[in-house]
Amino acid sequence: MPEIGIGIVGGGYMGKAHAAAFSSVATLFDTDLRPRLEMVCATSMTSAERYRDSFGFARATDDWRTLVGDPKVEAVVIASPQETHKDIAMAAFALRKPVLCEKPLAETPDDARAMVAAAQAAGVANAVGFNYMRTPATQFARQLIAEGRIGEVTSFRGEMTEDFYADPDAPASWRTSGDANGCMGDLAPHPINCAHALIGPITRLHAVVETVHSDRGGVLVTNDDQAHLQVEFDNGVTGSIFVSRIATGRKMGYAYDIYGTKGAIRFDGEDQNALWLYLAEGPEAERGFRKILTGPTHPDYLPFCQGPGHGTGYQDQIIIEAKDFLNAISSGTPVWPTFQEGLAVNQVVAACLASSRMGAWVSVADF
Repeated sequence: MPEIGIGIVGGGYMGKAHAAAFSSVATLFDTDLRPRLEMVCATSMTSAERYRDSFGFARATDDWRTLVGDPKVEAVVIASPQETHKDIAMAAFALRKPVLCEKPLAETPDDARAMVAAAQAAGVANAVGFNYMRTPATQFARQLIAEGRIGEVTSFRGEMTEDFYADPDAPASWRTSGDANGCMGDLAPHPINCAHALIGPITRLHAVVETVHSDRGGVLVTNDDQAHLQVEFDNGVTGSIFVSRIATGRKMGYAYDIYGTKGAIRFDGEDQNALWLYLAEGPEAERGFRKILTGPTHPDYLPFCQGPGHGTGYQDQIIIEAKDFLNAISSGTPVWPTFQEGLAVNQVVAACLASSRMGAWVSVADF
């Protein structure tokens, strides 16, 4: 199996997750490429060397330009802050190196457009790290919808709800300043991507974006706590999305309800190994939602476990993501979600912020 040298920019929470994923992906999936952890980059050599030693990289650096330019680094993973994404990706594409970039793709739609153009010009694999859509349950939901099992979709309700800032007395931190760290920058990209995956492109929307707790310990909060979105899809379906970091009691509320003319689907990320399916079949007295436990017959489950209902976890989503990225590199065929989807999500986020300011419906294509 040919090797490919992986360089990861960032060794924190997501950098560690990607390092673990690329270390194990070839033992779980039949990829044509075996990744080799070649170099890790951090903001200081002390941190970089610590990550190198802990994660098993061959080398370390405190300059992302060194990592991107190194000939032994053949693919780049960007797990650094959002404001760094564009420069790193553009440099990698200039050298025709594939890039996997954490979400959100860029700070602005214009930056995202430039990154998409560079990726297309380079003609190399590119992907955005929307890991939650890769659970076997959600992949199965996509199949059911595509096959028409619930008929014509009539509505969508999605959410991303957590409570890490539900306490109004919690102190200010890096999370309370800058659009990238607010709900629209941090949490909203995931349910927007989910809506795109399950229903299709969002064309129009109306949003109310709120900062509920504007003062934390005497420090002004400069980003949003929650947002309510009404959306219209390209195929005529309507729906809603709710995002919140102050949803008391919610820990991993990546959830959706999808209704169709012949059935319905429900999913909650706090029970990620189950999908609830209703089919309008049989006697009315016997109808109801049934809980489907994911197992070896569902997408990307069997490589992890042979037992139905035993389940997969968060890290497994990142491993599936690594598999998809490697397959895109080896096959030369794009694997969704590419940078184009990252741009589409950036446009929806920008449209939401503008809609909230104006108090009006807006067209996503204008952003």
